[in-house]
Amino acid sequence: MRMVFRWFGEGNDTVSLEQIKQIPGVEGIVWALHDLPAGEEWPMERIEEMRRLADRHGLHIEVVESVNVHEDIKLGLPTRDRYIGNYIRTVEKLAKAGVKVICYNFMPVFDWVRTELHKPMEDGSTALFFEQSKIRGVDPFELVRLINENSTLTMPGWEPERLEHLTALFEAYRNVTAEDLWANLKYFLDAVIPVAEEHGVLMAVHPDDPPWPIFGLPRILTDQENFRRFLALHDSPSNGITLCSGSLGANPDNDIIGMIHEFSGRIPFAHIRNVKVYENGDFIETSHRTSDGSVDIRGIVKAYYDTGFKGYCRPDHGRHLWGEICRPGYGLYDRALGIMYLWGLWDAFAGRRPAEQARKEADGHVTTA
Repeated sequence: MRMVFRWFGEGNDTVSLEQIKQIPGVEGIVWALHDLPAGEEWPMERIEEMRRLADRHGLHIEVVESVNVHEDIKLGLPTRDRYIGNYIRTVEKLAKAGVKVICYNFMPVFDWVRTELHKPMEDGSTALFFEQSKIRGVDPFELVRLINENSTLTMPGWEPERLEHLTALFEAYRNVTAEDLWANLKYFLDAVIPVAEEHGVLMAVHPDDPPWPIFGLPRILTDQENFRRFLALHDSPSNGITLCSGSLGANPDNDIIGMIHEFSGRIPFAHIRNVKVYENGDFIETSHRTSDGSVDIRGIVKAYYDTGFKGYCRPDHGRHLWGEICRPGYGLYDRALGIMYLWGLWDAFAGRRPAEQARKEADGHVTTA
């Protein structure tokens, strides 16, 4: 397991690279050029600039999240080939800079959806929250306002310049079915995956978050059966999954441990986080500790260990702790705590002993039971 940490760039993140470097076991950043609109080709000089910045702090840039897919591709419009061409050239440039994994998603219009960004918890922390009844009655425009209000930081997936065309986007998707979306996804994969394979890049699609339709828009990457179908759309080692335990865990019917075992070898990137799911379908994001939520984080880490997982992993959304002012879900403290919990589980499964104890045992000074 190779630990990485999502970072949104200088001037766009409250966490610094100096702080990330001090978290035990973190070897690289998960990054993107968040100011570039979806569909635009990434300039090589900007990619190199990010690599130089990470290099100065002893971190790598091998994982990108995300190279966003333009809506025209998801809609299957005649203009999609132009945007796919830009995407392919971006993949080639990223490979040249040493990128190994590209995370992306295929969710129409919205990426992740929550109804509250700072829901108070019993311990005084706050967290991202999803309320089923509220989402059924909320105006999508009101949700956009909520997500972006009073924020000086970009909110990936909720960029105002993209969502200002919300009415037109909803109209464009009016007659798009789930099967249409599957067909458009296959068209995209058939064009991009051979290029990624040629350049040694692993494409890793992210599950829909949450894993069910929102505002009548189809969502197709929601469960084990759908991921089985996804991998068969273009059978290649470069066509993989970003397995997000939090996104999939919002639906208690999802067998995440079973997915890890079934799709082993096709998961180059893992997001590990916990959510507490209530009986009415609401959910809130908790600490990574297994007992604090509804997701078996211990079982998930053990499944990765048992399957010999050598991919990249990052802690996903965390709570907002100790008065930290940060991007919702992406503060320093709870994600760093999450990393140490994940490492603790991993080391326990590996049976590792402290180095000093191991040395003494090797010298014959300590006996073990």
